[in-house]
Amino acid sequence: MPDVYMDHYAATPVIPEAREAMLPFLGDEFGNPSSLHSWGDRAREALAEAREKVAALIGAEDEEIVFTSCGTEANNLAIKGLAGALSKKGKHIVVSAIEHFSVLNAARTLEKSGFELTLLPVDGSGILELDALRESLRDDTVLVSVMAANGEIGTIEPLAEIAEIVGGRGIAFHTDAVAAAAYVPLDVRKLGVTALSLASDLIYGPKGAGALYVRKGTRLLPQLEGGIQEGGRRSGTENMPAIVGMGVAAESALREREKRSEKLTRLRDLLIGRILEEIPHVRLTGHPRQRLPWNASFVIDFIEGEAMLLMLDQKGIAVSSGSACTSRALKRSHVLDACRVPVESAQGSILFSLGLGNEESDVEYVMAELPPIVEKLREMSPLYAKFLKEGGG
Repeated sequence: MPDVYMDHYAATPVIPEAREAMLPFLGDEFGNPSSLHSWGDRAREALAEAREKVAALIGAEDEEIVFTSCGTEANNLAIKGLAGALSKKGKHIVVSAIEHFSVLNAARTLEKSGFELTLLPVDGSGILELDALRESLRDDTVLVSVMAANGEIGTIEPLAEIAEIVGGRGIAFHTDAVAAAAYVPLDVRKLGVTALSLASDLIYGPKGAGALYVRKGTRLLPQLEGGIQEGGRRSGTENMPAIVGMGVAAESALREREKRSEKLTRLRDLLIGRILEEIPHVRLTGHPRQRLPWNASFVIDFIEGEAMLLMLDQKGIAVSSGSACTSRALKRSHVLDACRVPVESAQGSILFSLGLGNEESDVEYVMAELPPIVEKLREMSPLYAKFLKEGGG
């Protein structure tokens, strides 16, 4: 039985060159980059090299990169750090309704401490409603946060248009680029963003490292009390093995981005076309064209996502779902809710997140196994039986 991993939005494998670069820092090169001796010097040089590579991925300057432990920490530092630094100007923040919970929950925490939060709607494909953004901005608005792309449904947001609306008003603009950075060209100068979040484990680097771009001259309130690491913006001894690995992964992503995107776009479109053609009562979620190369997401009517995932896993296929039972929090996807996907359909959500190791043969195997699984689950569904009885087909 083949092993087909299509859950790269949850985790990507570490590319070999990143793994090799990390090994010395798990052994003899154990120095602290803050130390004033040769061990510290070598660590400091490696830290600077990794910072340069991550900066190059998004067109930033080296000193504009703040290393964190993950994308979640980068998002928290951006939301709380920017809003906190600007709180004397105003206490109104604007966030899209489909953000990752590390943005949404950070914004809600600020709301509890006196900030006012506006959640912006999206259309049925997940595109931010720009008129709503324009109407939301006020004299006391200090921060807008809209993700570069949504990993659950694949939709890529119009960041340049958003930045144009926000720009010139003294409002900080943050974007969570965790889902997009490995495949979508991101130039912070052209995009006009104030801050941008990255995660190592979504660009084929190791877990345990993330980064926040902060435009030069921007005030940021640190969220960790301690030392003066990362220019005083993020205290704590740097995780050197993970940061070195992230640097190499960023360098590889920049070099290979076009080739990777072409391959995964081809596989994505093949998988989307086959599923929509061969399985009835299935809908694509997210934008059909303005979409991440690796994302193929659907809602499949009359079945529950958890059962589908478990049966696919028995066939050696790893995918994910936004259904309530698979979310661990027992809440259905807030992203599908915001896109106005009916509750009963959202329970049958499934996400295929493709990666560098996937080939056309993997798509063929999925299409050999998924249709009979859907058919079997529908045979046990009272909703489907009712649908057929009422003349559905």
